[in-house]
Amino acid sequence: MRYEEYTIEGRNAVLEAFRAGKTIDKLFVQNGAKDGPIQSILREAKKGDTIINFVEKERLDQMSQSGKHQGVIAQAAAYEYAEVEDILAAAEAKGEAPFLLILDGIEDPHNLGAIIRTANQAGAHGIIIPKRRAVGLTAVVARTSAGAINYTPVAKVTNIVRTMEDLKKRGIWFVCADMDGDVMYRVNMTGPIGLVIGNEGSGVSRLVKEACDFTASIPMKGDVDSLNASVAAGILAYEIVRQRSAVKS
Repeated sequence: MRYEEYTIEGRNAVLEAFRAGKTIDKLFVQNGAKDGPIQSILREAKKGDTIINFVEKERLDQMSQSGKHQGVIAQAAAYEYAEVEDILAAAEAKGEAPFLLILDGIEDPHNLGAIIRTANQAGAHGIIIPKRRAVGLTAVVARTSAGAINYTPVAKVTNIVRTMEDLKKRGIWFVCADMDGDVMYRVNMTGPIGLVIGNEGSGVSRLVKEACDFTASIPMKGDVDSLNASVAAGILAYEIVRQRSAVKS
């Protein structure tokens, strides 16, 4: 399956994309551009959660596919995002306890794509990502997911901690992947669960970790002290699958 990059160039095209309600992840604006059309675009971008980057013209020239960017390029999601309610509804429709993945700042599109693929195979009902400081649903993510992006909903939220607190009120517990946590076999992950995976370099942020109910570590016997984020997500997701299967049998 082939996925096209969703890049919008030119002042009129970008402004119309915002006004049409398209999901724009990032906006790149040429440094020093302050005329009326640019100001209109910036106002529209600030109404939502679009990340705005001011860059030199040379950067825009490198990014441009048409050669006619007019000082502005927008990057839109290759796929539409779901709502958190959609994820909960998917669990309810299957008669299953919710199983979510919360990704705290995953920046590598290949990691996100691989996690979406694993989540789909492990039976997770959906994934939650933050709107800022994280990769969105780009074409690279779609390709890496091997089609799973079409079946596993991904919700994008402004505040991960606030979302977790809201979900706790609905009976969901959160387990955080952490090297200093309890060995995963000793952590009960059989009920409504949210698995939290952190950034590739810094791991789970302090506030998100504090919002979790448990921490779980993966037993490691080798000479390096960490795993790739998508690999860690896969191991812990399938520990959840194993525990849930054991309860049913």
